[in-house]
Amino acid sequence: MRATVDEKLNATLEQRLGESFRLVSDRLEQVHRGLGEMQALASDVGDLKRVLANVKTRGIWGEVQLSALLEQMLAPGQYAANVATVPGSSERVEFAIRLPGRDAAVWLPVDAKFPREDWERLQQAHDRADAVAAEEAGRALESRIRAEARRIRDKYVSPPSTTDFALMFLPTEGLYAEVVRRAGLVDELQRECRVVLAGPTTLCALLNSLQMGFRTFAVEQRTSEVWAVLGAVKTEFGKFGDVLAKTKQQLQSVSNSLDTAEVRSRAIVRKLRDVEELPAERAGVLLPDDDAPGR
Repeated sequence: MRATVDEKLNATLEQRLGESFRLVSDRLEQVHRGLGEMQALASDVGDLKRVLANVKTRGIWGEVQLSALLEQMLAPGQYAANVATVPGSSERVEFAIRLPGRDAAVWLPVDAKFPREDWERLQQAHDRADAVAAEEAGRALESRIRAEARRIRDKYVSPPSTTDFALMFLPTEGLYAEVVRRAGLVDELQRECRVVLAGPTTLCALLNSLQMGFRTFAVEQRTSEVWAVLGAVKTEFGKFGDVLAKTKQQLQSVSNSLDTAEVRSRAIVRKLRDVEELPAERAGVLLPDDDAPGR
């Protein structure tokens, strides 16, 4: 009995231990795969960071994002890329929205900016809780934004060929929120540089408003065309009224002639009242019907 019990205990213990080790081995294998995926993700993040460290690449990235938003929100004929908004200047803005004008189209310049270094230094200072470094990085970010706004104003804003303001597109919501929360900066840019800041969400709202304006203008154009058609119809209807008046006169003349004929007919009937009527057959012989069949 003791041998049997020992044998059962050993078998059960070995089975349980084997299942436990197998379960632990599976979990360790899953952890190993997760670590490999995290390493690959870290490598991808590093590659992205190295890409965005290049100033030209950052500019292209912001321009691509701006292009995607414009393509989604506007029709192809409502905006253009690489537009010389100032007559006689070789400076070309990345994108410009074509606004309808009285004599010709008016351009609204839109330029993408991404000062990543200044913003990243500010975020790192906040993470370290370094108030002095955060203040210094904030001032540097403000100075960079002011300089870019002045550059946009000087290069691309030239009324009446353009609107009296331009848009500066900041491609991330975090950067846009950080710039907007700077006291007085947005008002200063609008007042002195005639530049309006826009993040992705703000730009979508602005483009949506412009789209409604485009539709209203199209309705106004169609209304003008309808009024022109109605004016032409009114002119033609006046001519049609003259034709109706002439037709009425002609019909009145015919009616008068018929009345006269009717009076003459009654007079003839009165004169022939005493004449004896002939039978129909004899009358047909004397007054044959030339239009009758067989004649």
